[in-house]
Amino acid sequence: MKLKQLLSYYFLLSILLIPLAKADIIVGQSNAWDIPEFKLKGIDGKIHSLDEWKGKVILLNFWATWCPPCILEIKDFIKFQKHFIKNNLQIVSIGVDEPEKLKHISQSMNINYPILLVDIEQQSGKDMLTQWGNPDAHVPYSVVIDTDGKIHYIYKGKLDTGRFDYYVVPLLKH
Repeated sequence: MKLKQLLSYYFLLSILLIPLAKADIIVGQSNAWDIPEFKLKGIDGKIHSLDEWKGKVILLNFWATWCPPCILEIKDFIKFQKHFIKNNLQIVSIGVDEPEKLKHISQSMNINYPILLVDIEQQSGKDMLTQWGNPDAHVPYSVVIDTDGKIHYIYKGKLDTGRFDYYVVPLLKH
């Protein structure tokens, strides 16, 4: 087998087989609606839960303002949300940062999707991240949930257009 082909296989496996040893989430088998429900305050001041978007394809994204890849990712997410809202996409971001900093970024970048707040200094915040397969509070961190709640894809790092097109677009209504 050629080295280039072997590396391609390794890369594909590394994307698909994300280490989740500390979490009970299994991509393709776990259901978001089986994970303990969260109720988080949004930067809009309202309390939100993931149930609000049941029946949609949800891109749940954990991020922070101090994270350069997170900020780069937001530009794409704004475009994705605008372009695919009619196809049943809902991006929901969870900011692991100070509320004022998150509000500032939201306003300056004109973010068009909800931003919820979690305090990872509190045990409840740490527990929530662990329940979603992210015990190390890695950012950016994205979870793609299909319309039936099945966890379709998990990615640690900047979710680029190629990954979005490959893992999210096929789940959307066309």
